[in-house]
Amino acid sequence: MAESKKYEVAVSAVPQYIAEQSDPVRDNYVFAYTITIENVGTVPAQLISRHWVITDASGEVQEVRGLGVVGRQPLLQPGEKFVYTSGCQIDTPVGTMRGSYQLTAVDGRQFEAEIPAFTLAVPHVLH
Repeated sequence: MAESKKYEVAVSAVPQYIAEQSDPVRDNYVFAYTITIENVGTVPAQLISRHWVITDASGEVQEVRGLGVVGRQPLLQPGEKFVYTSGCQIDTPVGTMRGSYQLTAVDGRQFEAEIPAFTLAVPHVLH
């Protein structure tokens, strides 16, 4: 098997606007996002850290780095998924998130998994 296929993690995101925690009058928009991380490689790997780039419609960028996700550093066996929900706040009704996870395989190899960009948007703001 190709070396790159040994160390491969797929990431998908489903964002949701949280109206009851948002305050548009004060430019405060809260979003939840549910992330699915799946080890599609052939080697068990542990998620060690994350790096998020959150950009609002004004071009303001927040970068978030930290260990694990929601207080955990899951070890994913080949074919195993880890799903979690977290959230963020931005100052505009539309924004984007993207980033990466840093993982370590059980054989010691370190690699990254891209978190594809996804849109944060208040319902009915985008056509």
